[in-house]
Amino acid sequence: MGLSVLTLVRNRRLHLLRLIEGLCRSEIAPDELIVVDLGGPPIVLPVTTFQIRVVPLDSEPLPLARARNLAASLARYEILLFLDVDCIPMAKLLGLMSSTLDKHDALVCAQIHYLREAVTHCDWQEDVLLRDSMTHPVRAFPAQGIRVENNPGLFWSLAFGLKNSLFKTIGGFDERFVGYGAEDTDFGFRAREAAVKLLFLGGPGAFHQYHEVYDPPLQHFDDIVRNAELFFERWNVWPMHGWLDAFECLGLILRGRDKIIRVRSPNFLELALSTLPPDRAL
Repeated sequence: MGLSVLTLVRNRRLHLLRLIEGLCRSEIAPDELIVVDLGGPPIVLPVTTFQIRVVPLDSEPLPLARARNLAASLARYEILLFLDVDCIPMAKLLGLMSSTLDKHDALVCAQIHYLREAVTHCDWQEDVLLRDSMTHPVRAFPAQGIRVENNPGLFWSLAFGLKNSLFKTIGGFDERFVGYGAEDTDFGFRAREAAVKLLFLGGPGAFHQYHEVYDPPLQHFDDIVRNAELFFERWNVWPMHGWLDAFECLGLILRGRDKIIRVRSPNFLELALSTLPPDRAL
């Protein structure tokens, strides 16, 4: 059926090069890589055995949903593997995702291993990265094979695959979500509404490269609040509970059952204090 790898990038050129290096080391090469360029320095591409297409898209405000839809619309092949630009695919991931989607018409999430800052400063080897990484504490993946996940709120967009035809059945990402937050959770809910199973795929996944992290992500405060309100309007439940709870504890918002009241924006000190130390991968 052929496999298209899709990614979005804004500024993180070194992360993109490591993603491409991971694809070059893959046991099964992709048929193409589509890169939606959301801004930053010019992209200098390495020589690869597969085609790479770079497509520019205006990045203000950050159009994650629109960019993923654009990438999917340009894909020439039936199997789509979306990778966050921060992700390095393991050597067996593409083959495992392809074989899984041959058997299951589903939305499939691959397991993510989070890296600390120092790991990505060297010429990486997969076994070393695996040893020095950590998995997400609230997303349980099987050691091998698949597990049906009934909570669509646990869908994540860092590394996932599905058939191109199924992406169209779901309707793609809702482009009313702009900026950061909730567009992927909404996609998980839309998949459930379309009776599409969400599968967690054990075994080879991807490594998430370190970058500066805010907890809570106060730099995206306005986007998160706006997108949370849009999500509630459609699904009558609140997404991103942990972040909204943190905003409320800081006195930035007040929450009722069905609305959010903005009290104030985060200040410079709060932004500085929310920055996690380099040894924290997530």
